[in-house]
Amino acid sequence: MPDPPVPEPTGPLDVVGMGSSLVDVLCRVPDETVVELGLERGAMALVDLVQAEAVYDAMGPTIEVSGGSAANTVAGVAALGGAAGFVGKVADDEMGHVFLHDIQAAGVAFHPVIAPAPDADGARPGPDGDALGTGRCLVLVTGDAERTMATHLGVATTIGPDDVPAALVGRASILYLESYLWDLGPAKAAMRRAIEIAHDHEGSVALSLSDPWCVDRHRRELLDLIVHDVDVLFGNEEELRRLFEEPTLEAALRSAEETGILVAATRGAAGSIVLTGRGPVEVPAERVDAVVDTTGAGDLYAAGFLYGLTHGADPAECGRLGSLCAGEVIGHLGARPQQDLAALARAAGLA
Repeated sequence: MPDPPVPEPTGPLDVVGMGSSLVDVLCRVPDETVVELGLERGAMALVDLVQAEAVYDAMGPTIEVSGGSAANTVAGVAALGGAAGFVGKVADDEMGHVFLHDIQAAGVAFHPVIAPAPDADGARPGPDGDALGTGRCLVLVTGDAERTMATHLGVATTIGPDDVPAALVGRASILYLESYLWDLGPAKAAMRRAIEIAHDHEGSVALSLSDPWCVDRHRRELLDLIVHDVDVLFGNEEELRRLFEEPTLEAALRSAEETGILVAATRGAAGSIVLTGRGPVEVPAERVDAVVDTTGAGDLYAAGFLYGLTHGADPAECGRLGSLCAGEVIGHLGARPQQDLAALARAAGLA
């Protein structure tokens, strides 16, 4: 793989995301396929390369497009007309080529860390002996638009503090992090390094809770991070309830208010609730003709919200722009926008 151009540290960026560099492999499947593969319907499971290949073999015709939670978000920011960057790690393999092409074609400044290609036996051994290549997320979409994911993180698991480019992160108005990375020792240290750089350059930090089970595993650490280092928090109802150990979203939001940070709570078809200085504001979901695939809805909500935040919108307007972007992405397969988000935002009076 030829070395891609590294962005020159010359201008400010609205949002720089840091997360797992994944290629989403999407396929429509009947419910029984999910059962036969032993996957939990509607959930995300981490799998090794052998398991990932078994799931792939069971899939029919697929669509391949760059993914990863934070990468989807910064691609959405760029689609809205914002200046965005991304920090991630890929392997010098076919999936790595797809990711590099797509993220750069989306207009995102990407400082890639490129690991060696898999060897002749099909893989490069990782620190735990597993085979590693570019990460991929196999997304099985059933008839009700629910998605079940089998994710092989690959070399994304090996990103560390030395892989964080200060010249890129230091340009960000907002550093956006996904909590999925908190599961990984080197990546956790890389996140802390990125936060340190952002703070040194007077940037803000936004965090997505990413997954309820991730919250369960790291609740105390995440709470400490939120209290001391985070300015904007994204989470769905279940994630926030588990984070604050509350029985209802309303109670969790009362606890969230005590942190003093800006919080956006997503609720699917019920829209979102944004905690503002004047209290919680309910934001309705965008009306859509049909829900095709919910993959990336939260990622694109964050994209709209962060774009609005970096362009002078108040928190409620940020929530409305987030709903607009989420509504676009659930109308088709894949977690990247297909319509002109900037035009949609202008038509809605939000840009």
